[in-house]
Amino acid sequence: MDNIVKVSPLAKTWILDLDGTIVKHNGYKIDGEDTFLDGAREFLDKIPKEDMVVFITSRTDNEKNITENFLSKHQIKYDMVIYNAPYGERILINDSKPSGLKTALAYSTKRDEFCMVTFEIDNTK
Repeated sequence: MDNIVKVSPLAKTWILDLDGTIVKHNGYKIDGEDTFLDGAREFLDKIPKEDMVVFITSRTDNEKNITENFLSKHQIKYDMVIYNAPYGERILINDSKPSGLKTALAYSTKRDEFCMVTFEIDNTK
């Protein structure tokens, strides 16, 4: 699935799930290490340095080292990993700016299929 989404030139916060979204679901358990889904690494590399990246995962604190070593090994820029998240829905609520800029976007993908979304800067916002 390839979507083009226009976004403002403002710095952004990316909240990304790990297993089944960025890396193979439970790959670190099944294969002994994580592997990126097709297109996920390239997507992460395109996130601007001034943006904040937060990974959220149901992995426990016991998987912290394996998770962060993988991200470090592949030089993935991130600001935080939130562990122990419940298995249910992840809900994002944010207010719109007075200009009308929507400040909350969400995509739900099929497990182990990276959702290729292309974000283009719209300088009119």
